[in-house]
Amino acid sequence: MNTKQSFAIKGDICFCKMKDQWTTMKNAYAVCETGISQGVFAQLPEQYAHFPVYDFTGKLIIPGLVDLHMHAPQYAFRGMGMDLELMDWLGQQTFPEEAKYADLSYADKAYTIFADNIKHSATSHACLFATQHRAATELLMDRMEQTGMISFVGKVNMDREAPDNLRESSAEASAQETLRWLYEIAGKYQRTKPILTPRFIPSCTPELLAKLQIIQQEYKLPVQSHLSENTGEIAFVHELCPDARFYGDAYDAYGLFGRQHPKEHTYPAIMAHCVHSTEEEIKLLRDNGVFVAHCPASNTNLSSGIAPIRRYLENHMHVGLGSDIAGGHTESILRAVCDAVQVSKLYWRLVDNGAVPLTFCEAFYLATKGGGAFFGSVGSLERGYDFSAVVLDDSSLRHPFALTIPQRLERAAYSALDAYGICAKFVSGTLLFDRTHSK
Repeated sequence: MNTKQSFAIKGDICFCKMKDQWTTMKNAYAVCETGISQGVFAQLPEQYAHFPVYDFTGKLIIPGLVDLHMHAPQYAFRGMGMDLELMDWLGQQTFPEEAKYADLSYADKAYTIFADNIKHSATSHACLFATQHRAATELLMDRMEQTGMISFVGKVNMDREAPDNLRESSAEASAQETLRWLYEIAGKYQRTKPILTPRFIPSCTPELLAKLQIIQQEYKLPVQSHLSENTGEIAFVHELCPDARFYGDAYDAYGLFGRQHPKEHTYPAIMAHCVHSTEEEIKLLRDNGVFVAHCPASNTNLSSGIAPIRRYLENHMHVGLGSDIAGGHTESILRAVCDAVQVSKLYWRLVDNGAVPLTFCEAFYLATKGGGAFFGSVGSLERGYDFSAVVLDDSSLRHPFALTIPQRLERAAYSALDAYGICAKFVSGTLLFDRTHSK
């Protein structure tokens, strides 16, 4: 796969520089030079006149979307078990499926389907949980590298509170498998990186967390896990960790909760959900620069509740969106944008009438530049950003009056256009597919 290409794409461009403001241009050019955006122009500047141009006139061009939280092995049962709550869902759906990944032939079949589908989605960057199976995790990384997308993939750690066929035999065994995984993948990939992945506090003993802290510091790895998703889960954490002031404190005690002191020792962290975070926990999330992965579909499907995203934004916290496959029933981050708006309305109406609902613009910002910040300069078509873009053909959505570009995008999102209307996708300057010009 060729990388770091230079070219321009032409179409109706829409992105957010700020969370409450659209940047749009009709029949404009987005320019990519060796994988980096050079900006958006009404006319192609002379210095780029020799670049090849992909002409998508009349089509929508948006940044590639960012999924901060999804479980690749759960993709096989997406849309099933949606009448269960979290802990029952884990026992009846998740753990039986994840146990199958001890079989590499099954893992290959399932991960090939997952990788092919996510490649053809609107997602350009993703953070993925695998399972605790080292070989299957490496296989997932192979498949993700082949997609051309940018991803973090984590081998899951869990040495307690799991079925016998999933629970690692000891903290030492879990740490050793993680070290072997990191050794075997070192230098192997260009677009796929490791991320430390303690499943959640209930599944990790203090001994394991301490060993993961050492691994994190040695390999300078980011961390992903779950936080304050469900009230029953939170109560269980208090039972298991009586010395922790709150759920996040149990991670922070082992340096697995974002920024540490002194400040030069910084390891980014993503915590999914944060539905029931206390004021103390919110302060630590903000102070440590932790990314909140808001997963509205999952929080609805598993009866977890509604995360107070408006409060997080007002506290200037890092917030992005996650599909949380398969707690969420679709990999579509455009669907997650719509869900984020909808659940914020319910939060405003039913929980806190001072929490103004999210606008579509704000939710789209979370899906692009908000979550993209975890990867660096990602999620925008501004100059200097990673050039990742998705082209949507909304011509099938007929209408009797003129629409603005943001109106077209909003309608496309609520109409699930990304399920059938993506005609091209670029990630970090690489063309992954182009259905328009390949005909």
